Amino acid sequence: MSQLDNKTKRAYINAHLIDPASGLDTKGALLTEGIHIVDFGPDLFKDGVPEGIETIDCQGNHLAPGLVDIRVHLREPGDEHKETILTAGQAAAAGGITSIAALPDSTPVLDDVSGVEYVARRAREAKMVKIFPYGALTKRLEGKELTEFGLLSEFGAVAFTDSTKAIANAQTMRRALSYAKTFNTLIVQHPEEPTLAGGVMNGGEISTRMGLSGIPTYAEIIMVERDIRLVEMTGGRYHAAHLSTAGAVDIIRQAKARGLPVTCDTAPHYFCLNENSVLDYRTFAKVSPPLRSEEDREAIFQGLADGTIDAIASDHSPHDQDSKRLPFAQAEFGIVGLETLFPLALQLYHKKALSLLDCLSLVTNKPAEILGLPVGKIAKGAAADLVLFNPDSPYFIDPEKFKSKSKNSPFTGFPAQGKVFRTVVDGRTIYER
Repeated sequence: MSQLDNKTKRAYINAHLIDPASGLDTKGALLTEGIHIVDFGPDLFKDGVPEGIETIDCQGNHLAPGLVDIRVHLREPGDEHKETILTAGQAAAAGGITSIAALPDSTPVLDDVSGVEYVARRAREAKMVKIFPYGALTKRLEGKELTEFGLLSEFGAVAFTDSTKAIANAQTMRRALSYAKTFNTLIVQHPEEPTLAGGVMNGGEISTRMGLSGIPTYAEIIMVERDIRLVEMTGGRYHAAHLSTAGAVDIIRQAKARGLPVTCDTAPHYFCLNENSVLDYRTFAKVSPPLRSEEDREAIFQGLADGTIDAIASDHSPHDQDSKRLPFAQAEFGIVGLETLFPLALQLYHKKALSLLDCLSLVTNKPAEILGLPVGKIAKGAAADLVLFNPDSPYFIDPEKFKSKSKNSPFTGFPAQGKVFRTVVDGRTIYER
């Protein structure tokens, strides 16, 4: 960024300011200078914008903190044919996301300082969204030897996870939680008991009819239950990623009622779709954990509505056509999600399960608070990370128009509401519709 950009003042006028962290919900204006928000409110620029300030007319649209996505597979380094830090940044910007947390399952794995520093350096070079790397919980994601939590935290690792691999060994998880407590960091688990999770879709009548091996809901339930007991033993902070079952939501609800330091998230496909989406062997709806029953989908929706589930993450898992256009059992797990996170999250608002403020909270300040990130809110002195959007603008999702390198989405033709018009990171516009 040039020195001139650093000092540039920009006025966002005729905006509907909305900030879940503070409860702000009013018509008004906002002023940025360089990389920071310096003022905002209903009375700002009542007498006009002074000369020398660049003016952006928001035309009555909503101006909110940029979205924070805490579960993204970047694919760089190692699988740049599927996604790169640059293309993921462009896709995130188009989806109104200004900060992402990158999972450590690249090649090589982010289990040492050089890997974490590489992601940070490439993010700076791309000049798109902010990227906060996870550190691998165990070396080479093998579930055995813990990585250097303290050292990796010093160099920018925001939490520790083995990505899509569950920590199966209870003693390893116990040590990880104790170690994490020492360094005041967070353990993020892919909650799936591996010996029960050898299938390719949700276990039940449909998997039997389709002749495909199933993953029972108890694979998730048993792992979350075990981990909660280990949290009781150690006092370590624990986060269960992409919950998909009613049983796991109940366990988290009870753990929170007991005051345990636990949080969780889910992804849009777990409250927008159910296992019927894989009928006709649709590999673009093959995800891990799998899409569950309608009863589970409703429980995830309710868990978001009642506050049990703390955040919504995209679980962005880009794959090329060769990885997906295969027989169902051989196809890779995962879908792209950066450009559909926001409109699908807004379903909670449009279906009147949550207010717009509470719905936005699930993709802004709450995920930021889980990882301790200094983003996700509108405040004087805060980073000028913003999204300008209309929550009611209707359209149909078209993956062919995605900025992402990969187009593996089950939401082709899905009716959505919520268009992003502008995305701003540190005062710079990085996307404009």
